[in-house]
Amino acid sequence: MSAKAVRLDKLLANLGYGSRREIQGLARAGAIRLDGAQWTDAGGRIALEPDLPERMRIDGEPLDPLPGLCLMLHKPLGVTCSHKEAGPLIYGLLPERWRRRDPPLSTVGRLDKETSGLLLLTDDGALLHRIISPKAQVAKRYRVTLDRPLAGNEAAVFASGTLMLEGEERPLLPVAFVAEDATHCAVTLTEGRYHQVRRMFAAVGNHVTALHRDRVGGLDLPADLAAGSYRVMTTDDVAAVFAGG
Repeated sequence: MSAKAVRLDKLLANLGYGSRREIQGLARAGAIRLDGAQWTDAGGRIALEPDLPERMRIDGEPLDPLPGLCLMLHKPLGVTCSHKEAGPLIYGLLPERWRRRDPPLSTVGRLDKETSGLLLLTDDGALLHRIISPKAQVAKRYRVTLDRPLAGNEAAVFASGTLMLEGEERPLLPVAFVAEDATHCAVTLTEGRYHQVRRMFAAVGNHVTALHRDRVGGLDLPADLAAGSYRVMTTDDVAAVFAGG
């Protein structure tokens, strides 16, 4: 099957390089090159081949990733998963031009301001909904630091499928629990209720002092991905999300 072809000015405008008129100006100025040759026809159609970002240069720099972009980001503490809230936002960690992409990049679920760890972003709406769909049962693992020592019954309570959170009418699905020491543990859950991990421990009389997500499905947060950094996901990375873990 041949690759879809689109007008170059439309592609570059949707990638955030500017308006179509501005793209036409780039083409006239010789700033767009494909396979080393100038591309002067901003209205010309170009095939969306997977290797296009490697073959095209804009002002001497490689073309940004094409639509269908998926990122893994190491979310630091103090940053909010929002486009509009006050304070530092997750999108401020990305290249400024990427914030003008259409379709836009969106977070796959959220981590609250005081939770760090693995966060996925994509402009692929179908993929986003596939990951967060309850049918997918994509598990998320969190490393938890607690204010008080574990009581010893947490594994049984969380696995029971009967734990009720305050203000809710439906019990939690079973959650896997592994104790690491008196005040550290890991929990793996397939739901994503509001502040779920913090509320789970509140329900058993404890308080979460630090929370870090290190796995989504079968995809681990890379050890060499520093807080605040991101990486474009490969097809293998995306497949790992659905592979369990």
